[in-house]
Amino acid sequence: MNFCLNTQLSFPYKCAVVSASTGAGKSIPMANSVRIAAAQMTSVNNLAVNFATCSRLVKEAASAGAKLLCFPENFSFVGDLEGESLKIAEPLDGPIMKGYCSLARESNIWLSLGGFQEKGSDDAHLRNTHVLIDDNGNIRSTYSKMHLFDVDVPGGAVYKESSFTEAGKDIVVVDSPFGRLGVTVCYDLRFPELYQQLRFNHDAQVLLVPAAFTTVTGQAHWEILLRARAIETQCYVIAAAQAGKHNDKRESYGDTLIIDPWGTIVGRLSDRSSTGITVADIDFSLIDSVRAKMPVSKHRKPAEFWNRSV
Repeated sequence: MNFCLNTQLSFPYKCAVVSASTGAGKSIPMANSVRIAAAQMTSVNNLAVNFATCSRLVKEAASAGAKLLCFPENFSFVGDLEGESLKIAEPLDGPIMKGYCSLARESNIWLSLGGFQEKGSDDAHLRNTHVLIDDNGNIRSTYSKMHLFDVDVPGGAVYKESSFTEAGKDIVVVDSPFGRLGVTVCYDLRFPELYQQLRFNHDAQVLLVPAAFTTVTGQAHWEILLRARAIETQCYVIAAAQAGKHNDKRESYGDTLIIDPWGTIVGRLSDRSSTGITVADIDFSLIDSVRAKMPVSKHRKPAEFWNRSV
């Protein structure tokens, strides 16, 4: 389902009133600003319950005038027991994703589905897949999580994502009415090289960072890392988060954020553990202004500078 990266990059993108390539011979009109939203929720081990929550949040976002709604990692399912996620994993043309495609089409809104349990290459593995659906209900692009969360958090969770998840290998950017989107998932946030690639090698303007951070790591690092990614890349960052207790063993930090290219928080829920949405406008003129006044792209050292022998 992934679009070819080279196809997307062939479009001569500009931060103004332009048209973004759809990859299907059509174009999407793009204004100088567009309203987007980010969702916060507490997913559980019930697909129907989670879908009902997502449906309600989609309606709220559409009523607020948002044209894109970003959901957190594991939006459709968080298992209680080991192995549950593997059991419910489906291909992208399965009934779970078809339901979300219908939801996008019926509400005339794009959806960023931050981490879907896509069936892997064998029964022992899945892919943690970020799926982008357009307002016609079509899957526009997918990204498989590149950095897998294999950690023993002091005072927190012990988790080995690689034991059941296949790591992605491809950088994904997507042209859209909301700018050029750099697509990532959760733990990717700790690896600035990926975001540098998205911005400086692939011209991203908006970075999507859906997540389910633990409470320990979230309290210490969540906002700091997100604002750093926004500042160093001069991109908007949309970070939809899981929040609260999913079950007796798992709790997520929450604090869904939308951050502008100067590092200013422009969207945030008043309660970091509640279910709801936050809304903000992507202002392409602000992206232009920040990048013109602080032209870091011109000042960066080329790869060969760092690769030279000492």
